[in-house]
Amino acid sequence: MLEDMNARNRRDLVWTGPPGDPEDLLDAGADPAAGELEALVAGGRPVKVTVTGTGSGALAAAAVYAWLGAAAFEYEGDPDELRQVLDMVSAMAGARPPAVGRRALA
Repeated sequence: MLEDMNARNRRDLVWTGPPGDPEDLLDAGADPAAGELEALVAGGRPVKVTVTGTGSGALAAAAVYAWLGAAAFEYEGDPDELRQVLDMVSAMAGARPPAVGRRALA
């Protein structure tokens, strides 16, 4: 029972790029202000953000944090949903190809 509770409460890190050493991460805390995150990222160290809540609002916040340069995330929700959002931001930034390429010609 205790083991199941710990598994549910543990949040694994989801990285925007190749995983690094978690010990090197600078913790921005839970839901930091955009300006605060930008200042931490400008320092040159990889930054970790904790995104509280679940659902579309939390995923939208994670997208903004990824765009601003956060390197790793802790998320209360489904890590696969967060991974999809991070991949989308990476594709928009030009760091990777889109998952699906379609032309919108009639």
